[in-house]
Amino acid sequence: MTELPPSGTPSEPNRHDERSAPPPGDGAFPQRSPWAAPLAGSPEVSPGYQVAFGKPPSGEPDWNAAAPDVVPNVTEDAAPDTGEQRYPTAALALAAAPPAKRSDRRRLWTLIGVSSCIAACGVAMLAFLGFSGGWTALVIGVSAAIIPVPVLVSCFLWLDRYEPEPVRYLVFVFGWGACVATAVALAVNTGGALLADRLGLSDSIVAVLVAPLIEESMKALGPVLLFWRRPRAFSGLIDGIVYCGLSATGFAMVENILYLGIKGYADNAESDGPVSGAVALVGIFVVRILMTGFAHPLFTSMTGIGLGIASRSSTKSVRWLAPIAGVLLAMLLHGSWNLMSVVASATPWVLLYGYFAVMMPIFLCMVGFALWQRSNEGKLTERMLTEYARAGWFSPPEVAALGTLGRRLSARRWARRVAGDPGAKAMRAFQFDATKLALLRDGLYRGLDNTPSRRMEALAEERHLLTALAAYRQVFIGRDPQAPLAVWDGSRYHITFPDGMVRVLAAPPTPVVPVPVVVPPPPPPVPMYAGYPYPYR
Repeated sequence: MTELPPSGTPSEPNRHDERSAPPPGDGAFPQRSPWAAPLAGSPEVSPGYQVAFGKPPSGEPDWNAAAPDVVPNVTEDAAPDTGEQRYPTAALALAAAPPAKRSDRRRLWTLIGVSSCIAACGVAMLAFLGFSGGWTALVIGVSAAIIPVPVLVSCFLWLDRYEPEPVRYLVFVFGWGACVATAVALAVNTGGALLADRLGLSDSIVAVLVAPLIEESMKALGPVLLFWRRPRAFSGLIDGIVYCGLSATGFAMVENILYLGIKGYADNAESDGPVSGAVALVGIFVVRILMTGFAHPLFTSMTGIGLGIASRSSTKSVRWLAPIAGVLLAMLLHGSWNLMSVVASATPWVLLYGYFAVMMPIFLCMVGFALWQRSNEGKLTERMLTEYARAGWFSPPEVAALGTLGRRLSARRWARRVAGDPGAKAMRAFQFDATKLALLRDGLYRGLDNTPSRRMEALAEERHLLTALAAYRQVFIGRDPQAPLAVWDGSRYHITFPDGMVRVLAAPPTPVVPVPVVVPPPPPPVPMYAGYPYPYR
């Protein structure tokens, strides 16, 4: 396939392209003239794009049925070499990230301290569970309690497919909930039960008032610490739900070990034999795992919503009050569920009514809300990147290909077809970084980076993402033999037709590329005879 011409030598170039002003908000938009030299401090990247060959669909395009209509192309500009650093590969582009402000020693000590705290609490919980019910009960409890964990974790990871969070943060919140939160909650609940017994109060006080307070506070503390130290790790409500949901999943896993292994199997096996212990184990498993396994993640997801709202607000009062309101709502739901369980000991139908009439509707509404928020991330990406397309960094079909998960999957399939596994990996990274770029620009519009240092950091990250995106494109561009030559200048297409002429076409209202299409040959003629179309006799 013929290489794209240099971006400075198109047929009938439009050397003066007036741009509309960017939408109001913090941060100057990185405007880019399509035929001029690259931005200062950025790699020399051409705004040219390789346009996929195919018939533009009519109406709403069926993105799930085929690869996206556009694939960006990057070539070297004809500008003279200025000695600035180029980024020929994705690895070099990623290596050009701004250096971290914190020293390595300080980060090392922080990592050691957090890891030691989580490990110490984990060892303490393991020792307590082992010595309380015996190691046989511990093994049985772990084997049963770990069954729902992969399902819950997979659901949260699936929910976060548009912009997956760093694994180290996910492991941190899960470990916090499984080790630190359970250790502190166990100590406080045990102390509260002893105090209530000494004062002659019912244990129900601890279940309804103390347990929701301490458990929801400790489950939320891990994500709150992450939000405090790494605010950029939260980019919306989905991130808050994922972080808090994983913390609650870790907490529920260890709590289920206690109920299944010790209170279920060990206590009943010691008094009535192993068969009784196994029956109790199955009964608790059905109630705590199959029927109410979503309870802890559901409660703590309210805190996640509060953190997500705070992460997208520039108002100081909202950033403080939203997480507090989320924690209080989580405590209210948790306490209400425990209250129904206490009342059900005397009136069993209350628990059944509360489960189907209260908890299940809340759970289903939460699932619907999370799915709606996830789809909004795709819409936000498409909306924010439109401004970058006007500046020549993306083409309209490329932006449209990022709007839904189905379109993204089609793009990965196309990249794998033309460039193999490296192309699919590069396309995957391209999509993730494009989402980060959209969220970053949305944060600038919202005024989240309201200090000079944070704004400069955000703009540096924006430039780094644009550089990385250009490098990822180089992995899968120029490999499709069915692609005609085309250049997007921010407002029009410069398309090389089969006769060799370069014609300028305006972008259509729908995100498709106006390229010439080879008409397929007509079908063979139908045999004709007298009396057609009736059967021949």
